[in-house]
Amino acid sequence: MRAEDRMFIEAWNRTRPELLRRARRLAEGHADRADDLMSATAIKALMFMRRSPEAMTDPDGFLFVVLRHVFLDSVRRQSRERAVIDEGADVQDEHTHASGSLALSQTQRLELHEQLDSVVSAVKRLTREQRQLFGMRFVEELSYPVIAEQLQVSEALARKRVQLLRARLRGRRQDAS
Repeated sequence: MRAEDRMFIEAWNRTRPELLRRARRLAEGHADRADDLMSATAIKALMFMRRSPEAMTDPDGFLFVVLRHVFLDSVRRQSRERAVIDEGADVQDEHTHASGSLALSQTQRLELHEQLDSVVSAVKRLTREQRQLFGMRFVEELSYPVIAEQLQVSEALARKRVQLLRARLRGRRQDAS
């Protein structure tokens, strides 16, 4: 078994009961919706851990972050669907036309995948400290005050380090292109 898979399984087993409680709370008690949130969380977390295991500083906490993102994505998707779907439209009417697809085209998916690969590649070339900072800010989505406290630096310095990290990643992505 791969180390990344083992890391995921161990984190999942430790956090599953609390993740399920949180998913049920987010799904307002609907067990089927909570199960959907849990499934999507597991898939997304495992895929990210396989792609960027070096970015994992807190796998347990990461699972909760992914659950929150999966929930927010589902809320946004439902809002978009409500805005696009006209409940009063007659689906049998031949004159009703689809108002454009929200799904990505194959070309857009390919471009998005290539961008993600270039970001992962750029992150792999960072130093250990830079990867830790990347994980704190962009994976765990910690606030600047929390990052500053964990690194034992001022908030201004934490912000500057993140700014420099963004610039370095942009530069490395452009160099790879």
